[in-house]
Amino acid sequence: MATAPAPAATDVVAPAPAKGKKKLLLIALATLVLLVAGGGSVTFWVMQKRAAEAAADAGDDPDAVAEQMAKKKKDGKQHLPVFLPMDLFTVNLADRDAERYAQVGVTLELADSKTSDLLKAYMPAVRNDVLMLIAHKKAAELQERTGKVELAREIRRAALKPLDEADDAQGDEPPVRAVHFSSFIIQ
Repeated sequence: MATAPAPAATDVVAPAPAKGKKKLLLIALATLVLLVAGGGSVTFWVMQKRAAEAAADAGDDPDAVAEQMAKKKKDGKQHLPVFLPMDLFTVNLADRDAERYAQVGVTLELADSKTSDLLKAYMPAVRNDVLMLIAHKKAAELQERTGKVELAREIRRAALKPLDEADDAQGDEPPVRAVHFSSFIIQ
């Protein structure tokens, strides 16, 4: 009798457990987290070093700069500037060869509203001083950037003058921070 060969058993391979893949994924994720944290700390360190170098280049002591920044944070008094626009100035210039005039809009940047109120009381005197300053300038001076910067310095000094007389200009911060031109026309 012939026996028929028994059907061959087919090998069915079951998929390997996913433990190996999970472990590999976990290791890759942990490595990625460490790389990001390390990169962030290196970036922070480099930025701090650059800030210290910039302060040293500017002639400031890094410790003094850090102390000043900490003091500002501690005080918590971040004063917003107060702007005091002045009326438009239209003035004949000091040019002798031709009649030239300037029309200048000035806005004062002040430390606080108290300074603004005080300056408003002295505004006629401040306006007079500014008019006299502009009237003694020549068109060629005012057309250059350096001339405008110098005029802004002189206007700032004129605005500080009544504050010094009122003896109210005490403190760390100057009462008149800056002078801004809102318009500047020379004809």
